[in-house]
Amino acid sequence: MLSSRNVSPCGGIGETLRARRSEIQEVRLSEMGKLFSSYRLVTMGVVACALALGLSVDGGVATEGQAQKRRPLTESQKSHSRNVLTPEAREMVDLASAVVCRERTTDPKGSVPIDDMQGRPSLPVKSPEAVAGAKRAQRLLPVAKDLVASSLRQLLKDYNVAGSRVHSARVQRAINRVMAVTHIRPDVDSRDNASVFLQNPHTIIFGTIFLAGLPSDEGIVSVLAHELVHIGDGGEDSLGWLFRAVGSRASSLTGSRINGQRAEELTCDLVGTLAARGYVSRTPSYEPLPRRISRSLAHNCVEQDEGDDDHLSPRTTIRALLTLTPSLSRELVYGR
Repeated sequence: MLSSRNVSPCGGIGETLRARRSEIQEVRLSEMGKLFSSYRLVTMGVVACALALGLSVDGGVATEGQAQKRRPLTESQKSHSRNVLTPEAREMVDLASAVVCRERTTDPKGSVPIDDMQGRPSLPVKSPEAVAGAKRAQRLLPVAKDLVASSLRQLLKDYNVAGSRVHSARVQRAINRVMAVTHIRPDVDSRDNASVFLQNPHTIIFGTIFLAGLPSDEGIVSVLAHELVHIGDGGEDSLGWLFRAVGSRASSLTGSRINGQRAEELTCDLVGTLAARGYVSRTPSYEPLPRRISRSLAHNCVEQDEGDDDHLSPRTTIRALLTLTPSLSRELVYGR
C-alpha cells in the first residue's frame, strides 16, 4: 500500500512512432501488432456481418419498404464513444510505461519499487537515509502545496466544471486545508507507507523506509501531493465529485471498474503526477525529461504486481495515469 487516509478518531503518430518502437526493447511490440491486427479483423467482420443482416447505421433493423429514422446519440453514448482508447493511444501508453521502468533502473535517483521496500528491515528515524528524506520532504512541502492547488484548479477545467460555483467553492475549501499542512513526521512503524490523520490535518506521516526509497525531489513531490489531496478532501467529501469524475473517465478508457476508494486513490496519484510534472517545469535541469517525469511513477515498477480493494495494482496504476494524461506519455516516449 502506498498511502492511506485514516478517518478514525485516532487520526498522427505514424512513421515517427514506428521508428521509436525499435528503441524500446522492453515492449513486446510483435505481440501488440497481432493484437491490433486482430482488433481490425474483428471490427471488419462485425461490420460485414451487420451489413449482411440488414442492420441500419444506427443499430435498428431495416424492414422492407419501411424507412428507419436515425436516433440521436444520448449524452452517455457520446461520452463513451469519445473516451474509447484507440489502438494507437494504447500502444503509446505501453511504450511510455516501459520508459518509466527502464529509466528507473539506470537513474541514480531512481525510486525503490514498493514491493522491494516491503521486504526491507525497518529503518530508524535517525538513520542518515531517513533524516535526509525527511529534510527533503519538509523542504519541498511548500512547493508541493502550491502545485496541488494549481493542479486542482486545472482539473476543474479539464472535467468541465470550472463554471460550477458549488465545485469551485469545494475546491477552494480543499485548497485551504492543503495550505494549512506544515509538518512532516517520519515514523518507523509506517515503514513503506505514507498516511494522514484527519484529526491532525497539519501533518503528513512518512514511513522511514519510504523516505529512504524516494531519493529524488520529483518522487517526494508526487507522494506529498497524493497525501495533500486526502487532507484537502477532509471529512466533508469536498473532492468526492472529482474522485467520481476521474474514476469514471479512467474506467471508460481502461475497461477496468474504478470507483469508491480506488477512484480516490487514483485521483490522488493523478494530482501527484501532475504536481511532479509542474515541479519539473519550475526547476529546469540538464537531466533528460523522461527521466525526471519517470521519478513520479517509478516506485510502481514492481515485480509482484498486486492490488487490493482500495488500490489498483502498481503497474496498473502507471498505465491508468498515463492513459489519463496522454501528454505525459508523449513526453516520455519522445523526450520532449
